[in-house]
Amino acid sequence: MKVSGLTFIRNAVKFDYPVVEAITSILPICDEFVVAVGNSGDGTRDLILGIGSPKIRIIDTVWDDSLREGGHVLAVETDKAFDALSSDSDWAFYIQGDEVLHEQYLEPVREAMLRWKDDSRVEGLLLNYTHFYGSYDYIGDSRRWYRREVRVIRNDKSIRSYRDAQGFRKDGRPLNVKPVEATMYHYGWVKPPELQQAKQEYFHKLWHNDEWVEKKIPKADSFDYSGIDSLALFKGTHPAVMQNRINRLNWQFNFDPTQKRLPFKSRLLHSIESLTGWRIGEYRNYRVID
Repeated sequence: MKVSGLTFIRNAVKFDYPVVEAITSILPICDEFVVAVGNSGDGTRDLILGIGSPKIRIIDTVWDDSLREGGHVLAVETDKAFDALSSDSDWAFYIQGDEVLHEQYLEPVREAMLRWKDDSRVEGLLLNYTHFYGSYDYIGDSRRWYRREVRVIRNDKSIRSYRDAQGFRKDGRPLNVKPVEATMYHYGWVKPPELQQAKQEYFHKLWHNDEWVEKKIPKADSFDYSGIDSLALFKGTHPAVMQNRINRLNWQFNFDPTQKRLPFKSRLLHSIESLTGWRIGEYRNYRVID
């Protein structure tokens, strides 16, 4: 079995993306790793080169900023990396620049790849998600956070990144997938408040026009994390590759997890999900098969 890893990144230094941690977290089970490095002016390419692994191959790209609305440019950059993978790879392990896989899940993912490698019905593998917010101590537990996403796909170039690169589709339809008991940790909402604010102002420009951004994104020196609706305390351990970053944390964020700022309907749906595990009306860009 041959496994290729892939990601895309731009301005990782400027916006403090944990892309080095992301790549190194899954590198042990990858035979090669393609990184599409977009046009950056902050040393992002050198950051990737600094990982120093012979498995890593950089392709230099230029983002088409005219594809900003809907985040479509992110899917285009994902496809560039995917198309550059070696043709003899069986699986492609996709990870975004603010996602990290805990080392405890490397073997379950590898075993799932081996188990389903020769079953052509299985077009991808579905991973669970934990979303951190504000600091490394809190996780999102409301319906605003997606619970699962496809991060391993067959090396089949008829599979394409979908919409804003959250998932994939084949010939316009959701992939047929098998779930894996593995969890991806998403750290996109944990960074110094001033960098989070800069990221929000920039990133929303990938979805909306300038008028929308000017109206909806408040001008501020730092991001206000306190407006979140619901959080829970994180009781697990972080990936080892994240420890140095965690040690550098230089801001304070505190939240009372017992305070749920949810409207009545959301509180009701939240209660049903907590009791049954069923998320009513959940969007799924995949189809779990038996």
